[in-house]
Amino acid sequence: MKTSNPVLARLGQAAERERAAGYAPTGPYGQPGYPQQYPGAGYPAAPGYPAAPPTVTPMSLDDVVVKTVMLLGILAASAAAAWVLVPDALVGVAWIGAAVVGLVLGMVISFSRMANPALVITYAVVEGVFVGMVSKAFESLYDGIVLQATTATFGVFFLMAVLYKARVIRATPKFVRGMIAVMVGLFAVMLINLVLALFGVNTGLRDGSPLAIGFSLVCIVVASLSFILSFHEVEEGVRMGLPQRYSWVAAFGILVSLVWLYIEILRLLSYFQGDD
Repeated sequence: MKTSNPVLARLGQAAERERAAGYAPTGPYGQPGYPQQYPGAGYPAAPGYPAAPPTVTPMSLDDVVVKTVMLLGILAASAAAAWVLVPDALVGVAWIGAAVVGLVLGMVISFSRMANPALVITYAVVEGVFVGMVSKAFESLYDGIVLQATTATFGVFFLMAVLYKARVIRATPKFVRGMIAVMVGLFAVMLINLVLALFGVNTGLRDGSPLAIGFSLVCIVVASLSFILSFHEVEEGVRMGLPQRYSWVAAFGILVSLVWLYIEILRLLSYFQGDD
């Protein structure tokens, strides 16, 4: 089965290799959905006939939901621990360190061909430290802003889920290609802005100016629409019969979008409270 998403295409190729090796779940006489009948799986094996290869359970929507909730719980616990345990004097150091490590881990997971639960869980822990430090810094300046940002983030997430379920927004090939191009472009702009900021150059994208507000609104819209890509990946992954362990990759994608959206909403809210 074809897909316009390059990550799903790569995972689909992995699934096809497993099917070719006899590892994908199939039914009696080859129908999908049931264990294939091999000698050695309740049937006598003929002399020289190979033993039955193991079957692999395909991923389901429930798998992705469970993994996503698990990762969110790990992230929340890590954020809370960092908030309590990291001294105020080290918030900046922990913030930057977690951001760099999280970026590296995120790229490794994104470009890896194999789903690695340990790596995804480690990413959730590191991102928890990052989110905890950012939240602590903003909350120290603007009381109540973390609760507002958290509520808005999950509100947007559930709204996008409803819109996708109702097919109000569809992940067409053109939409997928456009979103990937826009996200890559935004990432490049933010990276360049960060490098320039380290050298004391203010581009106006993150200083609370009208330009900064407009840029944050663009980021929030794109981050919100990125959920459509994640939901599409889950739907396609289930349809393609990817092995259950790939639910970790799908949950990772949702977690990345949630963290990005939360940070952008937090930043936008801070602009409107800057004069208080």
